[in-house]
Amino acid sequence: MTETPREDRRQQPKPKKEQLLSPATAAKKLNLFLPATPAEFQATPITRTQLNALQENPPEWLVTLRREGPHPRDEVSRRLGVSNSALARAGVSDSMTTAEIRAIIDEMPEWLVDEREKHAPGTGRKPGTAVGERPAAE
Repeated sequence: MTETPREDRRQQPKPKKEQLLSPATAAKKLNLFLPATPAEFQATPITRTQLNALQENPPEWLVTLRREGPHPRDEVSRRLGVSNSALARAGVSDSMTTAEIRAIIDEMPEWLVDEREKHAPGTGRKPGTAVGERPAAE
């Protein structure tokens, strides 16, 4: 055997690349309606680091969008307390603003009462109301 070290021919590890997310995926992870986001956000892929930075320290446009909307279907269904399928059955649009969601909750249409009862029993109708009967305004 020789005393000289052998040449290392193993492949050297490559530096890790930052994972890029499409604007649609980033919007979904941030729970945003993509068409309502700024054009700059829609046009460029976002890295995981940038996504984490947006979540930890959101810019003003993100704070406003989360507060006022328009919100994606998932967020609309969550705020109304129903499933996504319930929104489709009711013919509600894919996106709504916070004011539109509040108006629906204040109006409390029959479909919303029925769908809330299906989604989470006990939350749709006030106790003592018959099916098809609207509770008296208090």
